[in-house]
Amino acid sequence: MAGGKIQKKRHGAAGGAGGGGSGRLQGGIPFEKSKGQHILRNPALVDSIVAKAGLKPTDTVLEIGPGTGNLTKRLLEAGVKAVVAVELDPRMVLELNRRFQGHPLSSRLKVATVFRFLVPVIYIAVLDCRVDSPVIQGDVLKCDLPYFDICVANIPYQISSPLTFKLLSHRPIFRCAVIMFQREFAMRLVAQPGDSLYCRLSVNVQLLSRVSHLLKVGRNNFRPPPKVDSSVVRIEPRKPLPPVSFKEWDGLVRICFNRKNKTLGSLFKQKRVLELLEKNYKTMQSLQLTQDAEMGEEKMSADDVALLANMVEDLSMETGDEKEDDEMEMDDADMAGEGAASFKEKIMGILQQGDFAEKRGSKLSQVDFLYLLSLFNKAGIHFS
Repeated sequence: MAGGKIQKKRHGAAGGAGGGGSGRLQGGIPFEKSKGQHILRNPALVDSIVAKAGLKPTDTVLEIGPGTGNLTKRLLEAGVKAVVAVELDPRMVLELNRRFQGHPLSSRLKVATVFRFLVPVIYIAVLDCRVDSPVIQGDVLKCDLPYFDICVANIPYQISSPLTFKLLSHRPIFRCAVIMFQREFAMRLVAQPGDSLYCRLSVNVQLLSRVSHLLKVGRNNFRPPPKVDSSVVRIEPRKPLPPVSFKEWDGLVRICFNRKNKTLGSLFKQKRVLELLEKNYKTMQSLQLTQDAEMGEEKMSADDVALLANMVEDLSMETGDEKEDDEMEMDDADMAGEGAASFKEKIMGILQQGDFAEKRGSKLSQVDFLYLLSLFNKAGIHFS
């Protein structure tokens, strides 16, 4: 491997990761780092990922970004029912076709449409984009994923956040996903309250799933090597989903992590926050929604979860640093009339009721956020 290209191999020669890096490749394919093309080249690591996936003979496996097919080959050899692969690069699709043509396990791969026209390949490529498009972020979000039991993938890191939430919004719910992420992103997924990397991304993903760290992967296990280390993470969607509206949940969490190291008492005194909550409160009052009726509707739905796909720009790689903005705490003298002052007292009373006024979002657990949201909702305060 030199200059990011797969070198020409003798017919049938083994190489690369997972037994046969480029197979019967004729000439070299230049890898495009802008598309996140870093091929896993350590066979032992590929075997470990497949082993930790806990595959069953009845499983349909979704693989996103199969590249030259090293992981794909191991998945097929694991004896699963089928492998459905999603590949953006038409050059890789052709190489995969050449590699597995006549392979005894090729019948377990799927035929489908690539880039809006049919080609005789044995892989599904469901990305809706132009062939010459240099940008892949969001492309996979525009398609309907097929049925799958498990997702096992070494993905382009720039689509980590949208893809994670795309998978979590998929129905029917799959059993688990074992995915290679950039290490910092992976550690945010598994971060716990009080950790420096604990953020809105951590809270939202852990509401919807159980996340565990499986493997740390050094950059030299890839070809070409990326600039950062990686980690393999296991994501298991929660069944059933928590009985909470995600719009409400994310509205609360967004406020709490606006400046995650400030107290909630300070955050909820901000003029913009109070105005938003008071507007929602008055709207709900005018609609005459009773507490019982509202609580009966506040359940997590697939549409609720799908909203995450549209929220990824500020979730993907938060730095954890407090955002500097012009928001000021609203003093009683700033309140426009007795009604506004009374509403501020109502908000502060709710925080004090749950002993949250002096707590910080960076220290709150899932249970804490759920309890705080329930206190607000019971008082008629809503975040969406």
